[in-house]
Amino acid sequence: MRDVLPELKKWWEAGDTIGVGTVVATFQSAPRPPGASMLVGEDGTAVGSVSGGCVEGAVYDLAQSVMESGEPVLQRYGVSDDDAFAVGLTCGGILDVYVEKVNQESFPELGDIAADIEAGRPVALATVIEHPDPSWLGRRLVVRPGEDPVGSLGSPRADDAVRDDAMGLLAAGHNATLTYGRDGERRGEGMRVFVWAFAPKPRLLVFGAIDFAAAVARVGAFLGYHVTVCDARPVFATHSRFPEADDVVVDWPHRYLKAEHEAGRIDPRTVVTVLTHDPKFDVPLLEVALRLPEVAYVGAMGSRRTHDDRLARLREAGLSEDELSRLSSPIGLDLGARTPEETAISIAAEIIAGRWGGSGQRLGTTEGRIHGETSPLG
Repeated sequence: MRDVLPELKKWWEAGDTIGVGTVVATFQSAPRPPGASMLVGEDGTAVGSVSGGCVEGAVYDLAQSVMESGEPVLQRYGVSDDDAFAVGLTCGGILDVYVEKVNQESFPELGDIAADIEAGRPVALATVIEHPDPSWLGRRLVVRPGEDPVGSLGSPRADDAVRDDAMGLLAAGHNATLTYGRDGERRGEGMRVFVWAFAPKPRLLVFGAIDFAAAVARVGAFLGYHVTVCDARPVFATHSRFPEADDVVVDWPHRYLKAEHEAGRIDPRTVVTVLTHDPKFDVPLLEVALRLPEVAYVGAMGSRRTHDDRLARLREAGLSEDELSRLSSPIGLDLGARTPEETAISIAAEIIAGRWGGSGQRLGTTEGRIHGETSPLG
């Protein structure tokens, strides 16, 4: 929903009714992740995508029907269905798409949720997408850290269970469909709840204000990261040299990273790239980074000789082999990169592969599913 939120908010504020289709579960080689949304406006305008083009036509028609009836629909599209190829889903995946009518009357909380998302405040939206009792369908619960939830899914028991799980999804930054008993029982089936977890952007910390860092910052911003460039040298760490970065910080890298961790601004989605390849900067920094269990990725630039020297220094500093095994060095995948931009792509490729469990091999030489199974939290 984040990608289509500006248009959704504009129509909602204008008092329009919108048909919203959202991917709530994926199986096998699904083209879009849970949370991907498509809007259909009153004038027939379509915004967004649920499948990269495979089933948009079918979802468009369903959204128009739901706008008229007001009754939400949970629809599955996939090759296991007789009509799969008729609607165009030929990629081999399966999608569950939840389609609902949205306007100010049916979704009065949207304005406040949009404000939270735009301000970078964490907020989760839980919606009942399947239940034996049709009156539960479409009920919503809005969850914010440190506040009482807004709305209700149908019972205090269900609200408490979903609130706890939504907080976990917010911490991880993942959307997910959760299954409960019909009254929110942890064990059981009957109720499915989709949770949008609108966490702040994941962080990409780029240490070393060099030309490669500028390229990494650009790619990181393109991938949706909140990018910070940090260097102890004020002459190099300037906003004019890194216009795509959200923050440019002048500080010793290890001191900055330690302070950010102590302030609670490092989470399991945080990516650390060390591009200084200077022992006085990168060794103290890596001592801190490799001991942070929350960090998703730590990569360091340098030649193989630099890498070997760096490992020796880190061992002397007391790091264990398990801690050293978390280091991706030399940084990036072997793409034959030469320029800063090409190197940034190789670094981004390694980060993406690590996030989703990709092999980094050419797809043409591999077999099986193109998209791996989505994690339990995603």
